[in-house]
Amino acid sequence: MASATVKLKVSGVRLPLGAEEQRLAHSIARRLRVPEGTVLRYRVLRRSLDARRPDRIAFVYTLEVEVLRSGKLRLDHLPPGVSQIESEPYRVPEPGQRLLRFRPVIVGAGPAGLFAAWLLTACGYPPLVLERGKRVRERTRDVEAFEAGGPLNPESNYLYGEGGAGTFSDGKLTCRRSGPEVRAVLRVIAACKGRLSILWESRPHLGSNRLPAVVKAIRRRLAAAGCDFYFQRRVEDIEIAAGRVRGVYTTGGFVPAEVIVLATGHSARDVYAMLARRGIPLAFKPFQFGVRIEQPQVNVNVACYGPYADHPALGPAEYELKAHVGRTLYTFCMCPGGYVIPSVSEAGFYCTNGMSYARRDSPFANSGLVVTIQAEDLPNPGAWGAIGFQRAAEGAAYLHGRRQYLAPIQWAVDFLHRRPSSGSIPSSHRRGVVPGDLHDFLPPAVIQALHAGLPALDRQLKHALLRDATLVGPEARGSAPVQIPRDPATLCCPGADGLYPCGEGAGYAGGIVSAAVDGLRVAASIIRRYAPQSKAVPELIEILEEDPVPIVDLTDVERK
Repeated sequence: MASATVKLKVSGVRLPLGAEEQRLAHSIARRLRVPEGTVLRYRVLRRSLDARRPDRIAFVYTLEVEVLRSGKLRLDHLPPGVSQIESEPYRVPEPGQRLLRFRPVIVGAGPAGLFAAWLLTACGYPPLVLERGKRVRERTRDVEAFEAGGPLNPESNYLYGEGGAGTFSDGKLTCRRSGPEVRAVLRVIAACKGRLSILWESRPHLGSNRLPAVVKAIRRRLAAAGCDFYFQRRVEDIEIAAGRVRGVYTTGGFVPAEVIVLATGHSARDVYAMLARRGIPLAFKPFQFGVRIEQPQVNVNVACYGPYADHPALGPAEYELKAHVGRTLYTFCMCPGGYVIPSVSEAGFYCTNGMSYARRDSPFANSGLVVTIQAEDLPNPGAWGAIGFQRAAEGAAYLHGRRQYLAPIQWAVDFLHRRPSSGSIPSSHRRGVVPGDLHDFLPPAVIQALHAGLPALDRQLKHALLRDATLVGPEARGSAPVQIPRDPATLCCPGADGLYPCGEGAGYAGGIVSAAVDGLRVAASIIRRYAPQSKAVPELIEILEEDPVPIVDLTDVERK
């Protein structure tokens, strides 16, 4: 007998600005062309803001809907944007049979390392996590001291330490990927002092003031389940014999291991050098390079929201712009109500990034403004040529910043007219700025793209992008210029069985969520190969697999 109800995915349900969510049931019924009384339950899967026309701003929903079957609902002829639910839930993998003598070792406690640790611990393979930096609370103190003008701590900074580089880079959880693994990652974050709304927001964001608490909560859950963390424990070498890993040499001694997850992030250049010494080839990977552009947030709000720029239901406006000018110049990691930060891990080098707090209440907006660097752009070939390309610009920027990690800054209009800037220039960069000319250290490919593309991007944002805008740079660490090879089936590094390159630093991710997803995939590959070492942890598995987003049950709601 056919079910009396059916579950559907309904996309494109619009609510005008100011409308209450109680109107969703009516809007769903209209979209399905059925009586409102046949809509029984719904769950919000995604909510986005459509501000393409300031006079028609609306929130747009994608929903999972349970509706009574009726003659008016033809499953073979559903309205546009409506389909039957087909997505598969996330399920932990079945374990393999091969025995492990030692616990898995994870190098790096960023998103890739933490989520590999979560799945391994949940399934009975509690790892040892080795992190060169400090715990996130101590790391936060070091970052704040550096921003206030103190010395750089090369092992505890914006890039190194518990939580990885993403901890202090805005906390945006957007990801080009979709599917059950992305959903699993967001569920873990929501359960560990995140917000439940990140599961349906189209541009989920926590803020750099909330992410440390999330990272700490993840570590505490894992530690309670048997995962061990060792901080200020830098890995200096990997022992490989007869084509298999045997362990890692650290600043605290040798750790034997048959399985090593290498999740060290995109800035651990000493790790790349160590791998090269071990004979592991490093491949060049196209990477992002450019500047930060910063302007008053109010300009962006007015350009995007028009007369509704101060509406309480709207947060600070965001932009996403792209111009094709021989190559593509595009905005990246836009931070409304944010700050430009010195994303520095090596003494004598300077580069930028952006971040914001949960409230996004800085008077400035900023965004990466980058191009993709290809092999033909490099003076020297290969992975090391790419790293040298980054270091050349970062070293020159450090000198421009008076060897004090001050930010090189230039009015955008001055840049376009090729004239140096001078005087006092406003910026959110707390450590301070030095006006001048960014042409002095930016690569020719970036300079050419900025000159050709900035006017086009400005037109796209109704001439609000360049008004009162500054350029700060370089933005050199948007992605790794290196890929560590791994077998597509096993995810192991060829010639080093048991070594699993993972995450952004290995060249397989590009942000917090995608790095976390890669951590899950690497851990799943390990689990399918090896037998568990202890009992599974149902509480951790449940968080990965069970969706906590509440279902609105309309059968219990009095309809007006």
